[in-house]
Amino acid sequence: MAEKLIIFDTTLRDGEQAPGASLTAQQKLEIAFQLEKLGVDVIEAGFPIASPGDFKAVAEISKNIKKSAICGLARCLKQDIEAAASSLKNAKHPRLHLFLATSKIHLEYKFKKAEDEILILARQAVKLARRLCDDIEFSPEDATRSERSFLFRVIEAAIEEGAKTINIPDTVGYSYPQEVFSLISDIKASVPNINKAVIAIHCHDDLGMAVANSLSAVLAGARQVHCTINGIGERAGNASLEEIVMAIKTRKDVFSNFYLDINTKEIYRTSRLVSNLTNFVVPPNKAIVGRNAFAHESGIHQDAVLKNKTTYEIMNPHDVGISDSRLIMGKHSGRHAFRDRLKALGFHLDDDQLNKAFIRFKEVADKKKEVFDDDLRILVEDELRVSKPLWQLGSFEVTSGTAIKPKAEVELIKKGKKVSGVSSGDGPVDACFKAIDKITGFKAKLEDFHLEAVTSGKDALGQVGLKLKIGDAIFSGRGASTDIIEAAIRAYLDAANRAGDK
Repeated sequence: MAEKLIIFDTTLRDGEQAPGASLTAQQKLEIAFQLEKLGVDVIEAGFPIASPGDFKAVAEISKNIKKSAICGLARCLKQDIEAAASSLKNAKHPRLHLFLATSKIHLEYKFKKAEDEILILARQAVKLARRLCDDIEFSPEDATRSERSFLFRVIEAAIEEGAKTINIPDTVGYSYPQEVFSLISDIKASVPNINKAVIAIHCHDDLGMAVANSLSAVLAGARQVHCTINGIGERAGNASLEEIVMAIKTRKDVFSNFYLDINTKEIYRTSRLVSNLTNFVVPPNKAIVGRNAFAHESGIHQDAVLKNKTTYEIMNPHDVGISDSRLIMGKHSGRHAFRDRLKALGFHLDDDQLNKAFIRFKEVADKKKEVFDDDLRILVEDELRVSKPLWQLGSFEVTSGTAIKPKAEVELIKKGKKVSGVSSGDGPVDACFKAIDKITGFKAKLEDFHLEAVTSGKDALGQVGLKLKIGDAIFSGRGASTDIIEAAIRAYLDAANRAGDK
């Protein structure tokens, strides 16, 4: 039978310890709600003794999260343990996580204590914690650099005193996969009572092997993995949750004996939330959640992907909450992808027009890293019949505010006649779009919307680019004005008029 692999998320504790990643209690609660929605088994909510704010955050998360277990970190000190237990008093599934270093380098320079003193501290701390909480996890810090014989003694003592989970931290990211596999295997073989506890693994990415080390530990017998969203954490970060989860989901041939309770469709949303709240930008080449994770520019790749996505995609972007893979139009793109993109934008060129447009596209692509849809539109305009716009903007008026529902009245001109429409919406721009739909009769779906400053200064010209899906085709529109609402209307009409020409 398949065994459950426990996902222990420490984004709110170890992840927040990344320099510059500090979160407010409310932000931590918002992330905790999303982690619960994601389906993580344990949320390490913080280090309660560290600050009043951290204590408050753990306490608030404990009161509000009901499905995931909530964990508080504590050193093997009475005041730490009591503070952590107090912060978890309202948790439905509380867990205390104790840690104590066991490596010689830490004992000599950080604690200045002998091994027997450390062993006593571990016993006393776990015993105290066990009286305050039923679920105890114990971590021998810097385990991968500890002498194994002493490490085994500490683990055995912690289990004897009531620890239900033994976490093995590669605290400074020093290990490599074979070494981690050997360590977990030796723990299973050398600690007499290890069958009474779950073995966990906690890896840092200092040598870029956190995920590989974590997966190696799982194959050796670990049944809980510590990880963070986007791999954030101390120094180079922690093992990335999304990479671990999708590696196990994707490589079922290797991990066939395991199952996860993670809702993978929430991965991308969770990644974006953590990125936005911490202001840590996700690198474009980041596995699973990076902007380029499901993007293809090479013409050879694009041609193959258009024929069958599995040629260059080992997982479905939908499975992680990404709408679809992307074909990036650049100097490496081929004719197949070029034709396909133009068709998606609503353009239909004959062979001669396509050849001329493709030559011009290659000229522009040599000068730009990426050729966007608006660039493509400009490139092919000369190859298509450009008719006089059916709809033109006459005027518009909007009312909006915090205490009223946004409302818009838009006047359009069609063949010299003025036609008006009135509608409310989620905001002034949405209200204007709905008013336009009433006039034109289009059933349009807004696929994309972006605003950028074309110039600088207080009177900067704002340019709106958007995509409308009308029927089975997607039409791009662009509009500019010093009034961003007007720019949005002009862009919407630009797209709608292109649809009308088809």
